[in-house]
Amino acid sequence: MPASEVFTRRIVGLETEYGITCTGQDGTRRLGPDEIARYLFRPVVERHSSSNVFLPNASRLYLDVGAHPEYATAECDSLMQLLAADRAGDQILDNLSQQAEQTLADEGIGGKVYLFRNNVDSTGSSYGCHENYLVGRSVVLKKLGHQLLPFLITRQLICGAGNITRATSGYKPGWVVSQRADHVWEGVSSATTRARPMINTRDEPHADSERFRRMHVIVGDSNMAEPTTALKVGSMLLVLEMFEAGLDLPDLQLRNPSAHVRDIARDQTGQTLLEKVDGSTLTALEAQRIYCEAAEFWLQERPDNGTPNEVFHQVIDLWKRMLHAIETQDFSRVDTEIDWVIKRKLLQRYQDKLGLSIEDPKLAQIDLTYHDIRPGRGLFSVLESKGMIKRWTTAAEVDHAKVHAPDTTRAALRGKFLTRAQELGAPVIVDWLRLKVDQPESRAVQLDDPFITVDDRVDELIAYMDEHRDSYLGN
Repeated sequence: MPASEVFTRRIVGLETEYGITCTGQDGTRRLGPDEIARYLFRPVVERHSSSNVFLPNASRLYLDVGAHPEYATAECDSLMQLLAADRAGDQILDNLSQQAEQTLADEGIGGKVYLFRNNVDSTGSSYGCHENYLVGRSVVLKKLGHQLLPFLITRQLICGAGNITRATSGYKPGWVVSQRADHVWEGVSSATTRARPMINTRDEPHADSERFRRMHVIVGDSNMAEPTTALKVGSMLLVLEMFEAGLDLPDLQLRNPSAHVRDIARDQTGQTLLEKVDGSTLTALEAQRIYCEAAEFWLQERPDNGTPNEVFHQVIDLWKRMLHAIETQDFSRVDTEIDWVIKRKLLQRYQDKLGLSIEDPKLAQIDLTYHDIRPGRGLFSVLESKGMIKRWTTAAEVDHAKVHAPDTTRAALRGKFLTRAQELGAPVIVDWLRLKVDQPESRAVQLDDPFITVDDRVDELIAYMDEHRDSYLGN
């Protein structure tokens, strides 16, 4: 595969951790997170004898540390594909939560199950939405990470989820554009929970380790609005492409990036000053404008592979409109597309109407309800159904992504294998790289190339299951 195609046709995926709670009719907590998570995953465990599984759409569903349900999309090689796969995860988890409610009712316990696509709970604990980008093995990940930090710490201005925060060390309670900003402490590190870096450099490519690495970004917010997700991931894809293509970008490396991230979150004007390693300064808004203008120039010569250039033109259009909104403080042209703008407008309306202080629990409840993924109950879904939040996907595309893997990446093979195994009841073991049939004899295939969509070995493995289908009766 030519180098130009590798850095434009890029594998990307999202991992989303969900907050979970269960309440009674009076709104008080009914079951703890661990208890309700077991009810949520009961159908999964009954079918697979595990709470860590790959689904026929080639995504991964599992219960993470802290009783957080987590959904990781299959490998995607275009932005629109990713948006549909990501949105499908919400529906899959909501279906499980509705089954859990029915089980609670059947057992005489009762209760409503809530899943929140956000990043902080009522006690201030944080959980993540992680982005994964395939990069070439020749890339020095730590060096690239440091080059990306000026972009990442300022990216929250254009795609944060927004949040009302409590008083923290050095900061008063108030509004922030990012939920994750207060919970990251380092720039680039191999740790994940201990240090909470913005970029994790652990060498876990889930592909041929001689050709590829995986850039694991954990500083971003969980987004509800599809245009916000598109801007978050799309802008990152463009910036990565520019670095890997060797474009002569301005050197914006900062003296201490992690020292700025919380200040940027609290300044919606983008005027937070960033100190560069050479002693000069620029504002967060200026940094974002530099990247946006470079991306617009890059798009003029970018090979039209992977995400179509037409889609990237939409990303840059939204990026420019958002930067203009921050500069002018007139957000009317983006208030149906960017999560923190949508939510702040909603909260300000309630605050003004009811005369509430920023610390009023009613506002915190509205803030949280925006992230409830249940259609018709979560404020986001209500606003979207009324046309007050724009979509980039269609309902049909999301329905398709719930049961079908992306057909342009390795995920197509995993999805094909899992779909047939489920139909036959065959005992199989699957991870990002491997497909394995356990009976009657153990047979496995390893898929090191994330771009492959056809493989005779997988067809032979499926034929092997078909040959022994009678032995799986009763599984």
